Amino acid sequence: MDGHSIIARRVAKELHSGNLVNLGIGIPTLVSNYVPPELKVFFQSENGLIGTGPIPEQGMAHPLLTDAGGRPISALPGASTFDSAMSFGLIRGGHVDVTVLGGLQVDAHGHLANWMIPGKMVPGMGGAMDLVSGAKRVIVAMQHAAKGKSKIVAKCTLPLTSARPVSLVVTDMAVIAFPDGRATLLETAPGVGIAEVMAVTEAELIIPNSVPEMQI
Repeated sequence: MDGHSIIARRVAKELHSGNLVNLGIGIPTLVSNYVPPELKVFFQSENGLIGTGPIPEQGMAHPLLTDAGGRPISALPGASTFDSAMSFGLIRGGHVDVTVLGGLQVDAHGHLANWMIPGKMVPGMGGAMDLVSGAKRVIVAMQHAAKGKSKIVAKCTLPLTSARPVSLVVTDMAVIAFPDGRATLLETAPGVGIAEVMAVTEAELIIPNSVPEMQI
């Protein structure tokens, strides 16, 4: 199983029936593929849609139905559309239960940097800052390392998305939470040992007495 699928499958287990869930671009969009049909989760796109469905088949895309990144989506029966002001009102008002976002860095205290790399062209911050500040739970879905460098760092060197720490980080190697503001290893990915996780993690990790393997 590839790393992206491991991440998306594990994140899907954090969702519960009735949740209003926002999925960011990249790996987070895969999460909806692994939500069982009996779990009634409502997916929101911050450009103004609740009830997003699967990516439409080729030739079936509607030009007015896109996600916040401009990619074609579908709408399930009963879906609701509205303007972006209403959508961000839901986010800022604390009505989004879970947001799943990608990340460039997460530090030892749970702070997220995911919206820009200095010196590179940025199309816009999107809804990341609002989502990290307003959603009830913030889950970061990202690879553990990139180009040989840990993305779980002692301190973010990239601009922070929000001063509020995230709830959970799920990578292709581990699940990490931040109780009392300290990065704590909760689970390891299938076939990955604690020593392997520690070897590729810049941030200092708290290791509980028992660290189970992800159930995906």
